[in-house]
Amino acid sequence: MKTNQKILLIVAMMLIGLAIATITNVALNFREYGYSNAIEKSQMTAEIVRDGLTAHMVSDVMDKRQFFLTNISHLKNVKSLWIVRSDNVMTQHGLGLGNERPRDAIDVKVLKDGLAVQKITENSKDATLRVTIPYIASSFESPNCLTCHNAKEGDVLGAISMEFDINDIRQAGAMTIAKIFGINLLFLIVALWITNYYFKPYVHLLENLQQGIKRARTGDFSYRFKTSLKDAGSEVAEQMNTLFEKIEETFDGIKHDLNTFMSRSNISCADPLNSTGLIIKELSDVYKFKKTIELDGSKEEIYDRFIYVLSERFHFSHFALYEIEKQSKLRKLIYITEHESFCNPIVDQDATQCRAYRTNSDIYSTDFPNLCQNCTLEDKEYTCIPFNINDDLALILSYFAKDSETIERYNLSLPSIKNYFEAAKAVIESRTLMDKLRDSSLRDGATRLYNRRFLEEFIDKTAEQALRSNVAYSILMIDIDFFKMVNDTYGHDCGDIVIKSLAEILQTSVRKADLPIRYGGEEFLVLLHNTTPEGALQVGEKIRTQFGAKKYHFGADTVTKTLSIGIAHFPSDADSIWKVIKFADLALYEAKNTGRNRVVSFEPRLFPGGDDF
Repeated sequence: MKTNQKILLIVAMMLIGLAIATITNVALNFREYGYSNAIEKSQMTAEIVRDGLTAHMVSDVMDKRQFFLTNISHLKNVKSLWIVRSDNVMTQHGLGLGNERPRDAIDVKVLKDGLAVQKITENSKDATLRVTIPYIASSFESPNCLTCHNAKEGDVLGAISMEFDINDIRQAGAMTIAKIFGINLLFLIVALWITNYYFKPYVHLLENLQQGIKRARTGDFSYRFKTSLKDAGSEVAEQMNTLFEKIEETFDGIKHDLNTFMSRSNISCADPLNSTGLIIKELSDVYKFKKTIELDGSKEEIYDRFIYVLSERFHFSHFALYEIEKQSKLRKLIYITEHESFCNPIVDQDATQCRAYRTNSDIYSTDFPNLCQNCTLEDKEYTCIPFNINDDLALILSYFAKDSETIERYNLSLPSIKNYFEAAKAVIESRTLMDKLRDSSLRDGATRLYNRRFLEEFIDKTAEQALRSNVAYSILMIDIDFFKMVNDTYGHDCGDIVIKSLAEILQTSVRKADLPIRYGGEEFLVLLHNTTPEGALQVGEKIRTQFGAKKYHFGADTVTKTLSIGIAHFPSDADSIWKVIKFADLALYEAKNTGRNRVVSFEPRLFPGGDDF
């Protein structure tokens, strides 16, 4: 039901209620007034009859009273009239004219009680008022009743009964009520018309507002409000139209700006306003994430942020994050929630075995059975997502769930997760470049071995920790015998060939935990991690032998070179790595002084100064 109809119905019900109350009140009052009037008239008639009969009795013409009574009964609205005598009067004076005995129970009751009775009898056609009034004997009135009647003071001598036709009173009341009803009906019609005339524009404006607000909730602000009002309602419509125009213009701009982001977001809602709010919230979260990682000092810290977002923001329970170096095709595990990798070990050595990396596409196990043959997960659903950072670096996000419903729920978050990775892409690339620049500053340009600067940083960071953890190092100081002769005879290019050759031998002769370093010029240093003196000696001999067997062809000449190597041990020879390096240098000096092409271990005799170093 429309609002306008509701208002008219409410007004009509109120007016009808008021009319019913008014008509009921008038009807009751009119009936009471009419009947009271009829009763009063009957009492007056009874008094007249009594006085007339008294006059007949005093004049001794009681036998002529019938004419009087007949004339009285012909009065308007008097249907019948009769006189009744009490038993005492009938005993003294007889039955009277036409047997004036009591006719019914009312007559008997009045003669007995001496109290007047009024009774109204109504049906659909007639209304009759029956009145019976007693005549009481009294010696105090004129004439004195006791002089003529053998009675006592207060005895009932008789009564007069009359029936009055009061139908005209009822009809008059009905006519009056009909008129009042007609007036009320006319008033109701006029009131409804006036209400509709004046309220309809306001109701229409409210319906317009309701319709406009309903459409605005769905993001549609194109609705415009119309009204025929000229007062404040017109101002409301105008102000609402202005407001909607501004919101529509602003919202269209926001939607246009968010369209690209919405295509990469998992947010979907029937209410565009709510969707926009959620998207702006996600944009805010991504922006905060980006501002945070921009102040992080390394890739590792940024990866920790990703792990936090995946765990806390998207509630991933089982996932792994990998880093792939595109040049070497090596895959490095950054983080995993499980104890073992999701993939076969071959993938870590050859990233092209990873289907997601090789195809550069999202891999969903729900697409096809046994989709990635290098995945070790059984009876579980998984998803692998590649993220390209630059030409040198890529990331792989892998996660799994026990059933397809859970993995699909996780997959819904992928657009938002990709937004985080996109926001971090430039920062990761910047940190990678910084790492490369730093790594370049710590490596020798010709051999790509770590340089002396790296050695200094390494010792500063690890020396005390190595002492606390009982970690041992063996230091090999290596020098090419008569290297200056190569430069002087064949040139520096040939000297660089020899240097690079030694660097390659060092890299292939030591473990990954060991550090070969170009210490300066033709001098090299190797830190052997947790090795025994015997093991260090074997490594030194291996390096010396391999290098001595190497032949260089410089023009028409075939050249071989030898090495002198000095060895010292941390912390058995000294509790300072720098001291151990000095001792290894003294052992190297000893090797050169005793014939070169030798490996010499440090002995205290080689350093006469002892602990004063």
